[in-house]
Amino acid sequence: MTSLDKPTEDAQHDSRAVTEAALFEAFGGLRGMIETVLPGLLFVTIYTIKKDLHLSAFAALGVSVVLVVVRLVTKDTVKHAFSGVFGVAFGVVFAMMTGNAKDFYLPGMLYTLGMALAYIISTLAGFPLLGLMLGPVFKENLSWRTRNPGRKKAYVKASWAWGLILLTKCAILFPLYWWADTASLGWVLVALKIPPFLLAVWLTWVFLAKAPAPIDVFAEMEAEEKAEEERRKAAASSE
Repeated sequence: MTSLDKPTEDAQHDSRAVTEAALFEAFGGLRGMIETVLPGLLFVTIYTIKKDLHLSAFAALGVSVVLVVVRLVTKDTVKHAFSGVFGVAFGVVFAMMTGNAKDFYLPGMLYTLGMALAYIISTLAGFPLLGLMLGPVFKENLSWRTRNPGRKKAYVKASWAWGLILLTKCAILFPLYWWADTASLGWVLVALKIPPFLLAVWLTWVFLAKAPAPIDVFAEMEAEEKAEEERRKAAASSE
């Protein structure tokens, strides 16, 4: 990293603030937490009491749609609620097709496994997924790969953390999918919705908070364009 790349203390402080804001936005805050947990909680509660797949599935789908409508009415970001609707919809389709209530949870479990492998494989390939996701948020794009080794190391550690935490979650859930009943699997899934995610987010914040500040490549490009324009003006005035 050159002297121009070295972050100041103010930049480091700003980086930590941006890191906190970015992770909070990625998770969706308390509202995002509710939208993540509520459909699955409603499904397993109704199924535990009524043992009715159709009632449980459509209640979960219905509450997901209501959460999206509330977001739209309040003109808030809908990405967290929409992702919940799609996840629940896939679960409903799987369960209805097979007639097995446990299959309501299967798409989400497969998604978790896919994300775990994506974090690990991308890190082994030298492009840690978390860096690809957060690079644009911090306006650094891929500069962390070649110009900011401290940040690359942080993204590597954070991506490993996400991958291993999600793999551990899968190691608990998939045996239960085969051996446990629907209610038991559902309650364990609800219990594991938030804590592993919070642990991964916290570790990400720890690693990035200790890393060098991001290099703002957009600001660099703007500075270069401004300098080039000034050179052209100077050349034109000297003629």
